[in-house]
This record gives sequence, structure tokens and C-alpha cells, in this order.
Amino acid sequence: MKSLQPELERRKQAHLYRARRVYDSPQGPEGVVDGRHVLSFCSNDYLGLANHPEVIAAMQRGAETYGAGSGAAHLVSGHSRAHHVLEEELAEFTGRPRALLFSTGYMANLGVMSALLGRGDSVYEDRLNHASLIDGGLLSRANFKRYAHADMDALQSQLQGHAKGEALVAIDGVFSMDGDIAPLDRMATLCRGADAWLMVDDAHGFGVLGEQGRGTIDRFNLGLKEVPIMMGTLGKAVGTSGAFVAGSDELIETLIQQARSYIFTTATPPAVAEATRASLRLVQKDEWRRERLKTLIGQFRQGAEEIGLPLMESETPIQPIVAGTSEQALKWSRQLEGEGIQISAIRPPTVPEGSARLRITFSASHTPEHVERLLEVLSGLELSEA
Repeated sequence: MKSLQPELERRKQAHLYRARRVYDSPQGPEGVVDGRHVLSFCSNDYLGLANHPEVIAAMQRGAETYGAGSGAAHLVSGHSRAHHVLEEELAEFTGRPRALLFSTGYMANLGVMSALLGRGDSVYEDRLNHASLIDGGLLSRANFKRYAHADMDALQSQLQGHAKGEALVAIDGVFSMDGDIAPLDRMATLCRGADAWLMVDDAHGFGVLGEQGRGTIDRFNLGLKEVPIMMGTLGKAVGTSGAFVAGSDELIETLIQQARSYIFTTATPPAVAEATRASLRLVQKDEWRRERLKTLIGQFRQGAEEIGLPLMESETPIQPIVAGTSEQALKWSRQLEGEGIQISAIRPPTVPEGSARLRITFSASHTPEHVERLLEVLSGLELSEA
């Protein structure tokens, strides 16, 4: 058996080694990480609901009612009333006939593509899609085709060349590392013209964009006909855990019958479903959370412009600063850490070679003072080295 140490050393030398941090506090703008108090700008808890008292209380009641675990997969004995009602509420919220819970967004994406596609079919993806979409496409055994980021002319050309089998276009509603929004309106038109499914992974749009936080699809005023498959995660803006797929009755029934990542996985604890139901009500009710996010993002972008900080085009809570090399991104991250600010360095293969970055994310729990502190520290970074 070969030693694994040389590869680990190679990663360290290439500035690609990853290390976990230990949190001793709940999710929030301020917390204790590795024993130090930090101001964090690297969580996906966009609406600040992960530590909300109503969500915590709902989880506690759920544990008292259902216990700590689900005990089995959904199709055995693990599908509780809490799961069932949450699926109904997600379907109603997204304006779709049905919804189906998955343990993670990764498993949802793998499940959808493996259930709907196979040899002889084709899947089309943006080069900056999330790893779960890429892996789902590859594992489906369909013909896997990629196009340059947001290049709709390239996608149109590829779809026009589709000759046989099923076709599915999979896309991030909001790109997780760049923060930009996919051109879903044009994509929907292209897919309908090519008789292809359009699947939107709205992990970073659900809860943040659209009316009451219904997501990127709602922002473009698209419906079930234009976007037959919607995937949303519950561990980001919703603040709990898990994911769901929403669509037609026949889609959901097909996934129940054929999605291996659904069939062969223990269901999430019912207490998590109860917490998610409470959080979903807050997502719909608390419009001020999305308004505060917009205000904080605007404050940050204006301040960044004033200090000459190069930002990418993004109106979402994801605001990246590209460093270029992994070494530079790590250097910036460590400089920030020294000032008590936590922002992770994102490096290949999460992002393409040459585009390592700081991925700054905002939460409705941040304050204007937090943003001012961030800008103050960022102004001291040696940006000229990027």
C-alpha cells in the first residue's frame, strides 16, 4: 500500500492544504474560533436564522416529540409527519405541486441526474457550476458537455447539436464563488426550444432573492413550465440543514422510485424538519432581513470603491476579492485573521487556477459597524501584490 504522505506534502507546498477550524459558539457574525474571538464574514447563514430563538425552540420541541434521530430511510420507517408537512409547505412556498426532502444539496443533485439521465442522454453545464452539479452530471453516465461561464451562445450551439436521448441543462441560480446570477430567462427560452429540462440549483438564491425569498427562479418570474426542476438547500439562508427538490408530481414520484441518494440514505432527524418549518415562516415574514442584506451589500461595495478595492459584479451576499494565486489568498486571509476577522481563502479546485480569492459573505445579522470594521482592515491589505 502506497504512502499518502507525499500527496499531502505536495498540497502544502502548493498552498492548497485545507484545515478545519473549531467553533465554540453558535453561527453568527461574532464568535469564538480556535479559542479566539473573531468577526466572521464567511458563513452562508445569509438571513441570520441559524441561531434564531424560534428555530431553536422548534428543534427542541421536535426532539421531545420525535426523538433525536429518524431511525431509517424515508421509504422504510424514517418519514415522519414533520418531514411530510415540511415537504407540503416547501411545495406551497415555491408554487410547485410537490417537494421532496434530501439530506444535503449534494445528494439532491446526484439523485436528480442519476434518476433522469443515463447513457445516450446529454447534460449541459456551466464551467463554474458547483461540484455537486458537475459530479451529478458525470455520475449520470450521460454525455457531459460544458460551456464557458454564462455563454448563452455556446449553450445554444450545443443544444442545437443535440440529436437523440434526453437533454438536461443544470445551472446554479447564484454562482457560489462569484456571486453572480445565472441568466435564467434566456436559458429557459433555449431549453424550451430544444425540449430540454432546465434544472436550477438555487442553493444561494433561495431565501435571499425573489418575493418573500422564493429565490432566483421567482426573481425572473419563471414558473414550472420554464424551470421544471428546482433544487434548494436549507442549510444556508434557511439556517438549518438538508435540501429539497420541487417540481411536478411525476418528477417527485420518479425521484422517490429511482433517486439512489434518496432511497438509500437515512432521513434527517424530524427535529431538524420542525426547525426548518419555523425558519421557513421567518423567511417569508421577515422582509427586513433581505432589506438589511441589500443595505449592507451596498455599504460594502461603496466603501470598497472608495478605497480602490477590486470587486466582482455581484448584487448578492457573496462578494469575492480575487487574489490570483493560492499563496496570495492565504496571505490575505492570515492578515485578516491577525486583525480578528475570519474570511476563508478559496483555492483550486473550488475555483479555477489563477482565481484564488477571499470569499466575503454577508448576513442580516451583521451591522453597519461590522462592515466598517471590515473595510478598515481590508484597506490595509497589500492589494498591489495580487
